[in-house]
Amino acid sequence: MSKKTKKINYETSVSDLEATITKMEQGDMSLEDALQSFEEGIRLSRECQQLLAEAEQRVTLLTADGEEDFLSDD
Repeated sequence: MSKKTKKINYETSVSDLEATITKMEQGDMSLEDALQSFEEGIRLSRECQQLLAEAEQRVTLLTADGEEDFLSDD
């Protein structure tokens, strides 16, 4: 049985990133735990950046299509 691909959700990723940051700011972690949390934070940050880039690309495509439709009506 194959593993299902986890659907990434921006709001969940941001919430997880905030929780990771809060945990790290408390300062009571071992070095190993801090490094793992840092790695998780970097992963979540990249995930959020990717989701925002994809959303921006979709908006750009949608507005470009709308502009072409608008211009072709003339």
